[in-house]
Amino acid sequence: MNPPDEKFDIVDAQDRVIGSAPRSQVHAQGLFHRAVHLWLFHPDGRLLLQKRSLSKDREPGRWTSSVSGHVNAGEEYDVAMNREIPEEIGVPSATCQDFSKIKYFHACSETDQEFVWLYRATHPGPFQPDPSEVAGLEWFTPSQIDNLLVAQPDAFSSCLAMLWRSRIL
Repeated sequence: MNPPDEKFDIVDAQDRVIGSAPRSQVHAQGLFHRAVHLWLFHPDGRLLLQKRSLSKDREPGRWTSSVSGHVNAGEEYDVAMNREIPEEIGVPSATCQDFSKIKYFHACSETDQEFVWLYRATHPGPFQPDPSEVAGLEWFTPSQIDNLLVAQPDAFSSCLAMLWRSRIL
């Protein structure tokens, strides 16, 4: 799970490291920090979304990116992404096809003050999600996501909603 003493780099408004602090302090004080998100597509074009565990400290039980996680102190975005894939959905990152870094997002309220690199890849599954991180996984067509974001906006994390509306796929 995510211990409150897990350390994150604190960054300035230009995403430059200026220190580090425990997760609990970073979130409580709304400090700028870093995260990664992966949109994992099935070969047929559906997107895998994860339902966040109910024990998460932020937006529990909401749908979010296939994989999402913080960049730990001293870690780079790409290293964090490769660490998060097996931690959250239980597959080696090397088994993801067409893996690419697609868009960078500046920290804002929707990202919970996280600078975010969004990645994409293809993988048909099966997956072995970590139940302490992930309450469920489900494939969605892009049109299903569009419709659900209108009909049930609170079912999605604020970050996923913002990333989805800004997509460049």
